[in-house]
Amino acid sequence: MRHSAYCRFQLAADRPPAASSRFHPSTHHPTSKAPSRRQQLSGSSSARKLETSSRRTLETNLHWAGRRRHSRSFRIAAPINSWPGRDIAPLRTTMASVDDIFKASPGSPGSQPHVWLDLLTTQPECGRAQQAEAGCHQGPNKLSANGSSRHAHVQDEPEDDDQEAGPAPPPDDDGDFGPAMPPDDDGDDEEGRFFGGGITKQESQILDYVEGAGEADQAPEKIDVGWLRKTAANFEKRITKNAELRAKFESEPQKFIGSEGDLDADIKSLSILSEHPELYPEFVKLGCVANLAGLLAHENTDIAIDVMEIIGELTDEDVAAEDEQWNALVDALIDSDVVGLLVSNFSRLNEDDETDRNGVYYALGILENLCSRAATATRVGQETTLLKWLLQRVQRKESVVSQNKQYAAEILAILSQSSSESRQRIIDQDTTDTLLQLVAPYRKRDPDKGGEEEEYMENVFEALTCLADEPSGKVKFIEAEGIELCLIMLREGKMSKAPALRLLDHAAGGRTGGDVCSKLVEAGGLKTIFTLFGKTHDHRLLEHILGIFASMLRLLPANSAERIRTLAKFVEKDYAKAAKLVTLHREYGARVRRAEDEHKQDPDTATDPDEAEVELLSRRLDAGLFTLQQIDASLAWLVAEDAGARRKIRQLLAEQDEGLAAIGGVIEEQRAGLDTLEEDSKDLSDMLGALLDFLG
Repeated sequence: MRHSAYCRFQLAADRPPAASSRFHPSTHHPTSKAPSRRQQLSGSSSARKLETSSRRTLETNLHWAGRRRHSRSFRIAAPINSWPGRDIAPLRTTMASVDDIFKASPGSPGSQPHVWLDLLTTQPECGRAQQAEAGCHQGPNKLSANGSSRHAHVQDEPEDDDQEAGPAPPPDDDGDFGPAMPPDDDGDDEEGRFFGGGITKQESQILDYVEGAGEADQAPEKIDVGWLRKTAANFEKRITKNAELRAKFESEPQKFIGSEGDLDADIKSLSILSEHPELYPEFVKLGCVANLAGLLAHENTDIAIDVMEIIGELTDEDVAAEDEQWNALVDALIDSDVVGLLVSNFSRLNEDDETDRNGVYYALGILENLCSRAATATRVGQETTLLKWLLQRVQRKESVVSQNKQYAAEILAILSQSSSESRQRIIDQDTTDTLLQLVAPYRKRDPDKGGEEEEYMENVFEALTCLADEPSGKVKFIEAEGIELCLIMLREGKMSKAPALRLLDHAAGGRTGGDVCSKLVEAGGLKTIFTLFGKTHDHRLLEHILGIFASMLRLLPANSAERIRTLAKFVEKDYAKAAKLVTLHREYGARVRRAEDEHKQDPDTATDPDEAEVELLSRRLDAGLFTLQQIDASLAWLVAEDAGARRKIRQLLAEQDEGLAAIGGVIEEQRAGLDTLEEDSKDLSDMLGALLDFLG
């Protein structure tokens, strides 16, 4: 894995280890707990001479407790020049942690008898200019190809488990060495690092009390406009400083890496705004949105990734923002070309790396959030570069469908749903043929149920279905042999059967679906669809089959071979298919009437007439009103075109004391609800009017 470029370069005597974070804990993790004052005291007191520890007073302890512990790294400051009976060379100044110094055992190689470490001192801070003289060693920091090194760190000298730095303990002490135990301490070592902390239990309790009182005095920061203005000013300064240092020391990352960590900390701090959406308009006015979006182009991709994460949090649907507040933020992001900046990051993020992979996921999340508003979704759908990347991403070969591949398919489906303009732009990228190739493997193979691949398949089908609603999409669907593929899935598929049938229904629908209906008959689809109609009891499948029937009877040219063949399927076997239509008419009619009765009896029904009407319509549609309309339109066509079918349908309706008027009532209601200002609805209204004449 690559390493983080904005982890601060640690000087061993000045920084605590940062292995768990890309940044210094104090900037990247504001919630991380600082060392307790007792820990600070223990670290400093163990570095003093043995004879002073017994005379340490409470006042001295409190004085040292207030000082900041610079490092847990220690070194031997004074070499031991002579040991009894042996010639020992001066100890080489070396770095070691406190744990390493004290874990040497009497039996370890290189240990010496009856020797006591004379003095331990904390290592002084080393500046870059004095590193060589003071003995500090800075490990190499290798930057990644994109200008970042995710885990910049100091390379410690190799540890040797068999030989420890420093002198060995006296053999008669059983490895018990270090400062003497203070009285009344009972050997209690909570930290597990020192065999004598230099403070008593009473002193420890006093320090705990002082520490707790200090924390209690800290009041929570008030998040308001004043805080936001101060934060915005500091944020802009961080951006400017980092840009200046990067330009000045382009080839010396150690000179600007600190400012990068500070900038990242300020970016992370903006997360709190998601809990205060009332500040969004002010956030926009202060120019913070433009500054934040601009950082998506930062040379360090880790900075860009963190910006993506924050923008995703601020635009998340779970944020309790009013429409005006959310719109102000989103409009500012769009004006700052956030979509283009996100797309530019896709080309420099390597999804083999976990952090970059998360960055792609955050970017897709932002796109999903932006598309929750129809107007914004249309603008996003006009980004040709985004559409091309989405198509490339959903086609990427993977042994197991990844979360990002599935997410890219979902964004493509969302954009396909958003508007006719977006659908046309997607169709122009020759998307239909590509998507059909992606679903083709599922004609015989099912994805794992409940996994990423199943959702991926559903999203690709969803995009295809939306594109097939457009006239140009229907043409592309025919050219790419989508009808033939769907028929194979109806015959052989399992999980792909339902989405394939839905796709055919949408492709054949609308006033421009005539060519699809004709091609469906030519491809031998009548046998497949009518066989499925006769056998299935799945209402999800029936609804789409009935939709296809209604489209074919409406759109196939009169006296054409395709229309005659279609009507023959309803006539064969003593009008068996027409009889099933009558049965379904009764079933769905009963369901709709039951929904009407429940609405009347519901005590929570809205009192406002308009609201009550909308609620009733919603219940009726849920019960299957649209499917009932499709059934009765098909029955009306059969009555109009075949005398034998007319007699059979009348006979079957009479068994339940119904007549053709029952069918006419449903069609009349459907016609009354059409918006005749739309061209397609006007054509449908004229057709339904003609059918009513035959039913009269």
